[in-house]
Amino acid sequence: MVPIILVAVAVVVLLIIFFAAGYIKAPPDTAYIITGLTRRRILIGRAGFRIPFFERLDKLSLRVMQVDVKTSEAVPTNEFINVTVDGVANIKISSDPKLLERAAEALLNMGQGELIALVTQVLEGNMREIVGSVGLKEMVQDRQGVAKKITENVVPDMEKLGIEVVNFNIQNFKDGAGTIENMGIDNVEQIRKNAQIAKANAQRDIAIAASQAQEQANAVKVEAEKKIAEQDAALAVQQAEMKIRADGKRAEADAAYSIQQETQRKLIEIAHAEAEIAHREKAAEIADREVAVKERQLDAEVRKAADAETYRVAKEAEAELIRRQKEAEAKRYEAEQEAEAKRAAAEALRFAMEQEAEGIKAKGLAEALAIEKKAEAQRKMGEASVLEMYLAALPEVVRNAAEPLGRTDKIVMYGDGNATKVVRDVMSSTSQIVDGVREATGLDLTEILRKAVSRTGTADAAGTDTPAPPED
Repeated sequence: MVPIILVAVAVVVLLIIFFAAGYIKAPPDTAYIITGLTRRRILIGRAGFRIPFFERLDKLSLRVMQVDVKTSEAVPTNEFINVTVDGVANIKISSDPKLLERAAEALLNMGQGELIALVTQVLEGNMREIVGSVGLKEMVQDRQGVAKKITENVVPDMEKLGIEVVNFNIQNFKDGAGTIENMGIDNVEQIRKNAQIAKANAQRDIAIAASQAQEQANAVKVEAEKKIAEQDAALAVQQAEMKIRADGKRAEADAAYSIQQETQRKLIEIAHAEAEIAHREKAAEIADREVAVKERQLDAEVRKAADAETYRVAKEAEAELIRRQKEAEAKRYEAEQEAEAKRAAAEALRFAMEQEAEGIKAKGLAEALAIEKKAEAQRKMGEASVLEMYLAALPEVVRNAAEPLGRTDKIVMYGDGNATKVVRDVMSSTSQIVDGVREATGLDLTEILRKAVSRTGTADAAGTDTPAPPED
């Protein structure tokens, strides 16, 4: 009995181990591929069972992978412009059973790096093919459309590998000749041109709208005047009709009706007059309003101009007053300085003149006193004084008479007694000077000298002492 139980337990344990070893559960982002005894089975996000040792379990990741796709060299467009394209693609192994079967056959046990390299080559080839079939302008302006074409072109090749292209985007276009940049410049200029054209069109539309508004205003004005004229004409017609009817009735009526007709005529005239008065009052009111508006406008313009002119004149007058005050102050200061300088100069001149006058006065007083004393002495001395003065001046007179001869370098004389003649001429000149003094002053110097010598001889003969004349 015990061996049977042990065998049963062992079998149960083996079954549990067998079941545990064969039970598998696939996550949503991974495909479990079971191959072996039966046909290939694929589990995604669900549990399953494989027979240990008899069936094989392989895994394929269903996560999205990013692939950078760049052209290894420049690709010519359909316009033969070489460009390099930089794009990025997001891919994943498709979860579609049919595509997943292909992926299991082509990509099973392939590393992620090898898978990305394979996909990059496929994408680059398709991208080069699409770039060569479109123009540069289309690539730049419709980048999404070009990416869509590349995606549509690459999908069949990717489906052969069981790969799904989630999305594909073009990051950048480059060309070595600067064509894209020049296209941008052309677009900028075109945009600027369109803006200027739009501005010109807008200005034209504004001018047209203003003209149309003016035209409509004129049309409204003409229409209003026309309606007024029509109303006046209608009133005149009505008045004429009423007059015709009144005339007919007057012809048919009797005297009583004539009175009624006259009354009716008066009423019609009153109504016409009232209508005309109302029309004129309305026109006068409109004219008064226009005049009032113009008066207010003119009053505002005139007042503004007058205020500006008044302010300008006031400022100019104020500036002129300040300038004149400054000039008056400067002139007054200059006059004060000039008067002060003149006063100082006058004081200095007066002081100098006073000093000079004092000096002249002192000198004059001294000279007058000396002359007075000398005259007094001469008066006391009498002829002796005159004689003394004569004798003192006589050498100077002789010297002056002989001076012309002294300035003569050489005198040539012929005959005897030439030296005596010279002396005689000098003495003759001296005698002439003495005679001139006698004629001018009445003093006979020769007589005075003779008297003086005679008195001197008489005094010596008498042996008496005669007092000497007083010395000057």
